[in-house]
Amino acid sequence: MADIPERVAVGRVRGLHGLRGAVRVEILTDRPEERFARGARVVAGARTLTVVEAVPDGPGLRVRFAEVPDRDAAESLRDMDLEAGVDRGRDLEPDAVFWHELRGVAVRGADGRDLGTIRDVYRAGGAEVIVVDGGVVRPFEMPVVRAFIVEWAPLDGRIVVDADRLGLEPLPAAPEDGPAAARASGPDR
Repeated sequence: MADIPERVAVGRVRGLHGLRGAVRVEILTDRPEERFARGARVVAGARTLTVVEAVPDGPGLRVRFAEVPDRDAAESLRDMDLEAGVDRGRDLEPDAVFWHELRGVAVRGADGRDLGTIRDVYRAGGAEVIVVDGGVVRPFEMPVVRAFIVEWAPLDGRIVVDADRLGLEPLPAAPEDGPAAARASGPDR
């Protein structure tokens, strides 16, 4: 069996344009000029698509594929991720990771507190933002910038951050069970 290359989302179809099958694509790659070059191939669900044309369109691209002749065919791509094969050695700088590799990584404070696990990643402006929940603090979002990162080792399953600098709030204490808790809540109605 041939090795199947790892794939990552390089774009997301956000809408349609015109009658000739063009789609509006949100860019999810650092190299859109390569990923959406004429002749490049991407995967949408179970379909492999060949780029015919990609032109700037606001913050994203307007893309036409050889296999998508009209608006009706393009409709099936709406809200789909467009994936491309990746090679860690070629596509990433040392210490860099793909977004999907961050999901599930434990985040701790410099004091050792369990702040949670990364549930999602998105881009805002020029920085990636991680969404963390499941720890001893309220769920939070944090831009991945040096000002907050103490240790960056996601491939080893950990990221350590400066929780004080982030101003994270602890979760509220759970109410106690038992008669005292029942009396404090008032009479039954």
